[in-house]
Amino acid sequence: MRLAPLPFVKICCISSLDEARLAVACGASALGLVSAMPSGPGVIGDDLVARIAAAVPPPIATFLLTARQDADGILRQHRRCRTTTIQLVDRVPPADLRKLRQELPGIRIVQVVHVTGEAALAEARALEGLVDALLLDSGNPALAVKELGGTGRTHDWGLSRAIVEATTLPVFLAGGLNPRNIAQAVALVRPFGVDLCSGVRRGGRLDATKLEMFFAALRAGA
Repeated sequence: MRLAPLPFVKICCISSLDEARLAVACGASALGLVSAMPSGPGVIGDDLVARIAAAVPPPIATFLLTARQDADGILRQHRRCRTTTIQLVDRVPPADLRKLRQELPGIRIVQVVHVTGEAALAEARALEGLVDALLLDSGNPALAVKELGGTGRTHDWGLSRAIVEATTLPVFLAGGLNPRNIAQAVALVRPFGVDLCSGVRRGGRLDATKLEMFFAALRAGA
C-alpha cells in the first residue's frame, strides 16, 4: 500500500541558530523567523533574521514573517533579511501583492488568512494569482491590538478544509497544532503543509522531545 506523502513542515518562532539547527535536524522543511509584531511570541530583530537565514542551507526554506502591509516597506525589510519566502501576516492590498511578485520573482509570497468565520473562504479565493501559497491561522486582525499569529489556538478545521478544496494554491495549516492533534488535523484538512510554534516548545524554548513526538505522530497518521 502506498502511503500518503507527509505534509511540508514549517517550525515557526525560531529565535536562534541553535533552534534553527534543532528544527532542521528533527525534520523541518522550513523555518519561520518572526519580525516586529503587535503581539505574539518569537519576535526577533531583522539583523538576527538575516543571520539565521544566511546560515540555513538549501533546500530548507526560510520565512520572514512581516506585519507590514505596503510593498515598499516589505521590500526594504526583505533586502535586509534575505529569506527565501515572505509570509504576510496581515492583509496586503492586491496592487502591493502584484508589486512584490514583480520585484521579487525568485521569492515565494505566502499570505496568511485568519480563519475567524465564513468570510475567510472568500478572502482565500480572492488571492488566486496574487500569491504563491496561503497559510490558515487563528489570529484576529480586527482586535484593538491585532493578533497575527502565535495564539496557540485551533480554529474551524472544517472551514479550513473548504478553503483547501476551493483554491488551487498550496495551503499551510497553522494554529494550535501539537503532537496530540496533528494526525487528526492533517486527516481532516489535507493541507500542503503545517506550521507550528507553541506546540513544540517548553517554557518558550524549542523542545527536542516535543519535536520528536510531533514528527512521530505525523508519520503515524500518514
